[in-house]
Amino acid sequence: MLVIGAGFAGLGMAIALKRAGERDFVVLEKGDGVGGTWRENTYPGCACDVQSHLYSFSFAPNPEWSRMYAPQPEIRAYLDRCVQRYGIGPHIRLRADVTGGRFDERSQRWLVEVNGQLRYSARVVVAGFGALSRPELPAVPGLESFRGPSFHSAQWRHDVPLAGRRVALVGTGASAIQIVPRIAPQVARLKLFQRTPPWVLPKPDRRITRLEQRLFARHPALQRAYRSLIYWRLETRVLGFTLHPRVMKGLELLGRAHIRRAISDPQLRAKVTPSFMIGCKRILMDNDYYPALARDNVEVITGGVAGVTERGVLDSQGAEHEVDVIIYATGFRVHDPLGAMRIVGRDGLELGSLWRERGLEAYLGTTVAGFPNLFILIGPNTGLGHSSMIYMIESQVRYVLEALRTMRSRGLGAVDVRSEAQRRFNERLQTKLRGTVWSSGCSSWYLDASGRNRTLWPGFTFSFRRATRRFRLEDYERQPLRARALAGPPQGGECDQGARVEMQRAAAGEPV
Repeated sequence: MLVIGAGFAGLGMAIALKRAGERDFVVLEKGDGVGGTWRENTYPGCACDVQSHLYSFSFAPNPEWSRMYAPQPEIRAYLDRCVQRYGIGPHIRLRADVTGGRFDERSQRWLVEVNGQLRYSARVVVAGFGALSRPELPAVPGLESFRGPSFHSAQWRHDVPLAGRRVALVGTGASAIQIVPRIAPQVARLKLFQRTPPWVLPKPDRRITRLEQRLFARHPALQRAYRSLIYWRLETRVLGFTLHPRVMKGLELLGRAHIRRAISDPQLRAKVTPSFMIGCKRILMDNDYYPALARDNVEVITGGVAGVTERGVLDSQGAEHEVDVIIYATGFRVHDPLGAMRIVGRDGLELGSLWRERGLEAYLGTTVAGFPNLFILIGPNTGLGHSSMIYMIESQVRYVLEALRTMRSRGLGAVDVRSEAQRRFNERLQTKLRGTVWSSGCSSWYLDASGRNRTLWPGFTFSFRRATRRFRLEDYERQPLRARALAGPPQGGECDQGARVEMQRAAAGEPV
């Protein structure tokens, strides 16, 4: 079995396999360490916007979180400890960039390319590459013409000094509002290019005391109860997002008061006050963003970016703003998560092309018709606007384990979700999304080019867990394990022993 990615999703899958007694699996990670988005994003101020005690595995509580909302270094350290604690390090292959995969119907196996070469064969592939893994740059002319340093926030250049320099920051999303307060005091001039102002609410963050840490360590039940309290409090937000959008007006009042407290200049207030219903775009939280915008050395430029020149950035009116460094906090290619990775299923069906033509779609956000034995973690419409993605990941991991148990007990070599089951599921899902706050008229990364929400789950997280609690074999086409496939790699071997056997056979030109 192959797992792609070593972020929360991939590591969660690997740990679940190990705890279930599985040994013959490999985790392929393109980077030089584990952590996924929490390895890649090292920009100043990087932190989670979900409470620490909920943004962690349910089976691996951490009583030592230092803050209510954990900073990036702590989250990455937590994942490193999970790797050690559950002994999955020997299963992880770093600098292993999966460039393609093809399902071979004769052998009922996936043949997977790593770094452009055929390397592995596996009965099942679990893709945990995540939606926030491919940085997006603005589609404006002249990006390559700038003579100074420029980089994306997810590829932060720590070797580029910002102190005393003129800096342009493009974007006002989740990363930008954390970056601005950290760099504004040190730069000579900060020009923030804003296309649309976000709703930013106060962040109820604080240090967690040593007493609290000791209590959680000595009484795990207390921490579980606290985690549960956070969970249910966040679940109430769904009522405003999906059932009664008018409830969101109260949050808008809170957001406006947050602006008034920090910004006295009426012109700046007008610039940063959103005109759309709160929740239509991702709601952000920070206590220092608005005060930073009010600094004398910070300028908010509305209308977005029209282009980049050798010396700086062109605003929407065509005026050039000369700067020394450009930082792009412009998000990720959420609606094209595969990029150049070619995943080919039955009858030559290519997943990236399919999604680009028809939009991202899956059954339960996990399986796609035409791609047997492929399971996607954090797939289409599994995202959240109100709670922890770790809960969704654990729900999908349980679903995959149930699928594996079903395949083994029924002697199945391949399962492929039926097109009709996938169609019915997505029709119901899109119907539920129509009346939500996310469909209230604003443009956001939740929506694809056709205006369909391919990102978010339209309801409570416990409803997703209920939907994935059982692997409904009746919704899948299945094939019995063929005699030819029985001659595949041994099961239960150490690490990727089976995969290595198949790799060697493939390299020798033998059929797999």
